[in-house]
Amino acid sequence: MAAKSQPQEYTASQIQVLEGLEPVRKRPGMYIGGTGPEGLHHLVWELVNNSIDEALAGAATRVDVALEADGWVRVSDNGRGIPVDKVAATGKSALETVLTVLHAGGKFGGGGYKVSGGLHGVGVSVVNALATDLVAIVKKDGKIHEQTYKNGVPTSDIKVVGQTKDTGTTIRFKADDSIFETTNFKYETILDYLRHQAYLTKGVQVQLVDEVNDRQFGFYFEGGIRSYVEHLNKGKEAINEPTFYVERENGDVTVEVAIQYCDSFNEQVKSFANNIHNPEGGTHLTGFRTALTRVINDYARKNGLIKEKDESLTGEDVREGLTAIVSVKLPEPQFEGQTKGKLGNPEIRGIVDQVLSEYLAYYLEENPTEAKKIFGKASLSARARRAARAARDTVIRKGALEGMTLPGKLADCSSKDMTKSELFIVEGDSAGGTAKQGRNREFQAILPLRGKILNVERARLDKMLSSNEVKNLIIALGTGIADNFEIEKLRYNRIIIATDADVDGAHIRTLLLTFFFRHMSQVVEGGHIYIAQPPLYKISVGREKHYAYNDAERDSILAELEEKHKAKAGAKGKTKAVAVEESETAEEQADVETAADLAELASSQNSTAEVGEVSTQEVVEATGVKIPGLTIQRYKGLGEMNADQLRDTTMDPEHRVMLQVTVEDAEKADTIFTKLMGDEVSLRKNFIQTHAKSVTNIDF
Repeated sequence: MAAKSQPQEYTASQIQVLEGLEPVRKRPGMYIGGTGPEGLHHLVWELVNNSIDEALAGAATRVDVALEADGWVRVSDNGRGIPVDKVAATGKSALETVLTVLHAGGKFGGGGYKVSGGLHGVGVSVVNALATDLVAIVKKDGKIHEQTYKNGVPTSDIKVVGQTKDTGTTIRFKADDSIFETTNFKYETILDYLRHQAYLTKGVQVQLVDEVNDRQFGFYFEGGIRSYVEHLNKGKEAINEPTFYVERENGDVTVEVAIQYCDSFNEQVKSFANNIHNPEGGTHLTGFRTALTRVINDYARKNGLIKEKDESLTGEDVREGLTAIVSVKLPEPQFEGQTKGKLGNPEIRGIVDQVLSEYLAYYLEENPTEAKKIFGKASLSARARRAARAARDTVIRKGALEGMTLPGKLADCSSKDMTKSELFIVEGDSAGGTAKQGRNREFQAILPLRGKILNVERARLDKMLSSNEVKNLIIALGTGIADNFEIEKLRYNRIIIATDADVDGAHIRTLLLTFFFRHMSQVVEGGHIYIAQPPLYKISVGREKHYAYNDAERDSILAELEEKHKAKAGAKGKTKAVAVEESETAEEQADVETAADLAELASSQNSTAEVGEVSTQEVVEATGVKIPGLTIQRYKGLGEMNADQLRDTTMDPEHRVMLQVTVEDAEKADTIFTKLMGDEVSLRKNFIQTHAKSVTNIDF
């Protein structure tokens, strides 16, 4: 038995004290969430939030963001300007203090800001710490003040560089490429963020300028969150018009709510506190939901729409087809975690409940036609819920009684370790049979689908569960569905959609993605969904095989093979002229030297003839390559591969290529699914016309 090693001596000399902005540079992830693209853009969000705080304080009317050359970013506002006089506690100017001291700013009381999103006071100082260069320009008291920094350290004192009648703050910075994985800011990402801020801060003009690519876009929404709700429902049929909207102050708290129902079956409610999105909700969302359910039930009973003996509408019923924004502004928000994902102030629940209860009741009384439409939508949802409950119970019972008996077509894996297991959802029995032969039975399961599954975008749960394919998929995954959904019961870590590389395959893939996005969003958000990338071409020269996943890769492989052939021919001292024809006999293949080569070549040529989509001759004519013994096979579907080919190219973790499905912007994803999978034909038509020129390969 080896002797235990003695622990190292632990003394005061081993204690590190990080001063100033050193902690930020040492552990940037603690302050901005990471050093990838999200963390990089978080620098812009911190500066924009500071400018928006000026607008919330009534001091600014516009915010400008500019992407400059050489990776510089500029954020400006016409607010009051950061003070430049000295702070007694630090002996430095207020500008240098907020740029170099963590948790320093005007947002901890003292009357600088009534409400603020920048609670922690680390925003601009973190940007300074993670920038190689930063320039702060303040317009205040008739003067233009400027100070420069490098790696968070001032390189000059504050200088007066001009005179002005304006006020405001401009911060220019260049992110440190030694800290971030990339320093390329995305125009579209910043534009989406600024759009949200403009919606949430009505009457403020927000603009983004890309000086490198000469493009710009601005936002100004007088309607605020009411315009936001109507934007989210674009392409859907609204049920209540006008949109319900209320903005009221209760003490030092402002509550703003906008509500519009549409013909969708999905709920889309977004909650914000001091313009910060709270994806996990919080007390403001709880107060909103409680008031909404109670007010609609009270109105229905008061007007005889629900009898006393009838069952009340549930929260789930009244939220079907609901699009709403709940925004509160308060002096001292209590967020759970650095990401501010959930609001915790207990008093906010009662305030939101009170405001919404009073003014939504007024709205329903004053708009009886709209009120009856809203009730009709919720009542229909209740009937569907009861029908779906019976269907869902059937699914659950089936899963419990049979599966432990799983769907008959499912070829399950032997491993019970969810972290290692993966499920291939394949198109048709033919591909399913090939995949079952090529899989690794220990951790790979196969579920063939028969035809196209139901488009769940326009189907309630009861209709959805009447589809055998959807039902089998739910049972196979093990999570349950709707209010019985439990992500912890997911049986596979990877769910891989493997469909043919044609229009039908793309349609099936889209239908499956619609199902997962609408009814198992946590599976998507958890990074469990993948799309298999089988090769389009098999390129053979004798016994040498290559697989290409697109035309460009095919041409690159052909070019390499041609160079290799020329080098080989040169070494032999002669060049062979070769005419490649589909009817060419094996004996005419000059470089085929063994019986095994002949068999492989004959097999490849036969496969090409059977596929009949792309012939070797066509590719040769298109590319001009001349390689002895060349055959090219275009795979039209997974079922046309043999088990070994499918395993080697698409299923083997060592060699396969897969795309992971993620949702960077759930709002944009919702719009796209509505557009492509909804009832409105004109939206799909416009989408196709807009993107038609970008399509390079269509199977007819």
